[in-house]
Amino acid sequence: MDLTRSPLALPFPDLPAIGGVTLRIARAQYKDWDRCDLTYAEFTEGTAVAGVFTRSACPSSEVEMGREQVQSGRARALIVNAGNSNAFTGYRGREAVEQIMSQVADHLDCRPSEVFVSSTGVIGVPLPLGKARDGVAMAVAATPCSWQDAAKTIATTDTFAKGAGASAMVAGKRVELAAIIKGSGMIAPDMATMLGYIFTDAAIDPAFLQQLLSASNQQTFSCITVDSDTSTSDTVLAFATGHAGNARLTSFDDPGADAFAAALHDVCRQLAHLVVRDGEGAQKFIEIRVNGALSDESAHRIALSIANSPLVKTAIAGEDANWGRVVMAVGKAGEPADRDKLSIGFGGIWAARNGQPVADYDEAPVAAHLQGQEIAIEVDIGLGIGSAAVWTCDLTHGYIDINADYRS
Repeated sequence: MDLTRSPLALPFPDLPAIGGVTLRIARAQYKDWDRCDLTYAEFTEGTAVAGVFTRSACPSSEVEMGREQVQSGRARALIVNAGNSNAFTGYRGREAVEQIMSQVADHLDCRPSEVFVSSTGVIGVPLPLGKARDGVAMAVAATPCSWQDAAKTIATTDTFAKGAGASAMVAGKRVELAAIIKGSGMIAPDMATMLGYIFTDAAIDPAFLQQLLSASNQQTFSCITVDSDTSTSDTVLAFATGHAGNARLTSFDDPGADAFAAALHDVCRQLAHLVVRDGEGAQKFIEIRVNGALSDESAHRIALSIANSPLVKTAIAGEDANWGRVVMAVGKAGEPADRDKLSIGFGGIWAARNGQPVADYDEAPVAAHLQGQEIAIEVDIGLGIGSAAVWTCDLTHGYIDINADYRS
């Protein structure tokens, strides 16, 4: 499959080393491709972990086991397989995960439950035990690699490597965060649609890390959509090694907790936007802001209705200021709305106000806005103070081209 780099791609950032984290990659050859496809991250003892996982009713064994493992709050390693999601594979899929966990645990002399596994790619094909075993063996013996190498290795239909970083001052100590993510298609905001990994040297209690990650997820990963489809494998994990030497964070009462929470949220937002920018076939990055709803939750659902509408997304792809399609998407959302109070705009210019076209509406500046790569859609429901923002991309023929032959 020949994938052209997304026109919305951003350069890979210069990310800091995170004390207590070592990255390695290997070629397990899960698919017939000339690239590394297994990523191994090793953590020092005492590393805290938190995670959010797909709400799909048909998750992979990796997700099912990860949900259980994260309850312990401790991690020593992460293995990510690309090219095979190992989902819908029954006991054979679970057997592969258990083999990987046991193999890495033997290498590190730790509990298998401290080894987290993720897989991404084709659904319905058991992860080959031999390739997995050989891949892990190569990975644990490999030379340490860069963040960018690790980001490339976890990718499937991604057209560019994705990473993000931030820092914060916590009680006089500087803590660093570095993260990588993969995601391009099968992206819908039903927790965290992709595979994302956040690493920090902060010392933080696992329960508090979980609280912060879950809160950030609601305003970032759960606010993106490419195609309304929720993956069987979605996982976001955060690992904290404690190497920064700060006083351990346990709640918002601790000095620097707010700063760390803001840095974590910033990283999550960056990662979420990167996934949308690499939406399969995407040519435009779209921000949808809904105000005036009866509640924030209602605004969120309305925004998603707009973002997931094929008619809205194809109109944006065609650079057509067809605000009637936005009206349609608001109306079908199943949320309170009043046609005669509804207002719709593009790029800061109102096309319709209070249920009617703006009298002196000039479509020329709107058309010019739609010709760009960064598109803004504003909706005012006119009923309350609820608000929400959702990010999506346009729908082009490139999406069909990629997904029509995904397994080949």
